[in-house]
Amino acid sequence: MSASAPEDQHSAMRAADLSDLLGHVNTCWDNERRALARQLHDSLGSSLTALTMHLGLLTAKLPQEPALLDRATQMKNLLHTIIETNRQMQHRLWNDKLEFLGIRVALSELVTQFGEQHGITSRCSLPDEEPMVPRSHAVVLLRTLEEGLRNVTAHAGATEVDVIVDDNEDEIMLTVKDNGVGPGSQPAGTDGKYGLRVVRERAVYLGGRLALNGNPDGGSALTVILPKPVPQAS
Repeated sequence: MSASAPEDQHSAMRAADLSDLLGHVNTCWDNERRALARQLHDSLGSSLTALTMHLGLLTAKLPQEPALLDRATQMKNLLHTIIETNRQMQHRLWNDKLEFLGIRVALSELVTQFGEQHGITSRCSLPDEEPMVPRSHAVVLLRTLEEGLRNVTAHAGATEVDVIVDDNEDEIMLTVKDNGVGPGSQPAGTDGKYGLRVVRERAVYLGGRLALNGNPDGGSALTVILPKPVPQAS
């Protein structure tokens, strides 16, 4: 055995340990974000809704003086702004549609919103039935889509985006394709670089893989493939 063999084995074990640690950290991070989003919804959200109702009752009892009614209207508008900000914060922390409505709805709505916001033709091809995968897999699919769409707006210069999900018995695959300039044509920003690295490590932790490649006809394709867990024998 060569002298470098023990060092190579140690390096491989260390890399595996780091990958496992990063996967655990990401899982804990997801759980904390989910819990915080739920708290914002259950506590702050319900309190703001109650305040809106109380303000409506008080406004109905106010003397019909323009100055008082104008102040009540300003307070109502401010409350609505806070409610909407709270809703957006919840969504940024955790996409509850992924949990309550499923992968198909969460991915489809994200693609639709992206197209409307950026004026880019955005298409989404999904399985006819809801994919049967754990929440951890669904989160990686959603994060991959978010990073893929972020890359399109930051670097690709694309006018069209296609999001394709293929689901079979052994694995599930998501691809984000665009007709832009392709990977490597423009320098990647720090956020995008590390965003993709984090998603790649998430995929590796689940036994999958992620790749960003150029298309022969132009543009780029970000693909993540995740193996499905083997059902436990009863």
